[in-house]
Amino acid sequence: MSFSSDQWAVILGGSSGFGLATAQRLAAQGMSLCVVHRDRRAALKHVEPEFEKLRAAGTKLLNFNVDALDAERRQGVLEALEGELDGGRVRVLLHSVAFGNLKLLVPDTPRPRNTAEQLAERLGVEASDVQQAADDLFQSGDAHAQGLASPPLYSDKHFLDEDDFSRTIHAMGTSLLGWVQDLHARGLFAADARVFGLTSEGNEVAWKGYAAVAAAKVALESLSRSIALEFAPFGIRCNVIQAGITETPALAAIPGSDHIKANALLRNPSGRLTTPQDVANVIGLLASDEAAWINGEVIRVDGGEHISGTTS
Repeated sequence: MSFSSDQWAVILGGSSGFGLATAQRLAAQGMSLCVVHRDRRAALKHVEPEFEKLRAAGTKLLNFNVDALDAERRQGVLEALEGELDGGRVRVLLHSVAFGNLKLLVPDTPRPRNTAEQLAERLGVEASDVQQAADDLFQSGDAHAQGLASPPLYSDKHFLDEDDFSRTIHAMGTSLLGWVQDLHARGLFAADARVFGLTSEGNEVAWKGYAAVAAAKVALESLSRSIALEFAPFGIRCNVIQAGITETPALAAIPGSDHIKANALLRNPSGRLTTPQDVANVIGLLASDEAAWINGEVIRVDGGEHISGTTS
């Protein structure tokens, strides 16, 4: 599959993780890129070389280090993009904004665990030595050591409030709407355009510290269905990708992410985590002409992780 350079992808949150991988994939297929990202100066030394690689490969790339949630900044980006299109149009809009509150609702009350103590007693060694060995194995990447490893630590001072929920739901969910409406109002979408959001298994199961982000993901899924319905007459399709557990900066920020990763590794039929490239490849497929009749769906890209009921 290939696209022409007058077909553009607007990627919100395109400097790392799913956003950057999708930018690289669509660029390899010939699309031009408009990447909106929010990075501090210290992070730019890692971001800018990735953008330069894309430009060096011949990709037309506009990048804006601005807040994608700011309506005024959004208008500035779209004005700049409009001036560069030269007859082209936006084929893909990807919402990959990862900005949410990751706090508990109440203080954690972990269940008592004495497996390490029992094992130490049977072996005739110190329980602290067993615990340290299990933690070392777990930190080295041995997912099977999860059951013996020390549980995650959570803040006992900071908890979610209503403002945390409001900001997270807007940032990671409903902020997609403004971009869709403004691109449409300016006539920048192609006659056959695709809008994508990103969700996770946290839309159905509860992870400690993930409540606000989970609410945002569910809001995004609901919004995407409405976009799929109401913008369909204008040739705009909207789908959400439910990625499996993936090594990204956003995952690393989740409390207990090491335990989430270990659980996913043990459940996944292929014995590995999902990668940003796995997700980017599917977005590349769904951006094709042949995928035009897929609309309003939540599409799992996880290698069967979600349906697996076994660990190994």
